[in-house]
Amino acid sequence: MRKHILTFGLISGAVSSGMMIASLPFADKIGYDHAEYLGYTILVLSFLLVYFGVRSYRDRAADGCITFGKAFTVGMGITLISCVCYVVTWEIVYYFFMPDFMDKYGAHLVEKAKASGASQAALQAQLEQLKKYKELYKNPLINAAMTFIEPFPVGLAMTLLSAALLRKKAKGTVDGMPAVVEHNA
Repeated sequence: MRKHILTFGLISGAVSSGMMIASLPFADKIGYDHAEYLGYTILVLSFLLVYFGVRSYRDRAADGCITFGKAFTVGMGITLISCVCYVVTWEIVYYFFMPDFMDKYGAHLVEKAKASGASQAALQAQLEQLKKYKELYKNPLINAAMTFIEPFPVGLAMTLLSAALLRKKAKGTVDGMPAVVEHNA
């Protein structure tokens, strides 16, 4: 099980990390709103490997049978490894290549609020909120935790879906337990 989790988790993490790095140069050009859609599309694509990892485990290591619980365990392992890869990549990108990200993103949010007709008081409140987030983001542990929250719900949803779709009972069992055949004489 560990081999499947590690293999598919690292592949999923490589896909999400690689696509993050490849798409970051375009974030300013396509706008932060479109970049967010692109980012979540990339996450969904990378978490498709949860499905393939669970299916591979079921078909190759579990003799074609897997319970929802075991499928969920395998899927969560893949998801966690992928999320850690994503977080490590973002930490490196943020601290070494994009230390001004919060300033640019904050300016985008303020411009968006101005365009929607927000009052001066609302703009000031948003600026204060952004200042707090920028200060929090300086702490690598908080930055990592906030970054982990981005891909994890997508991975959790893919894990639940995969476990539900791929569960398969062994023939001659009822709820995973050997069936007892009663003979009436």
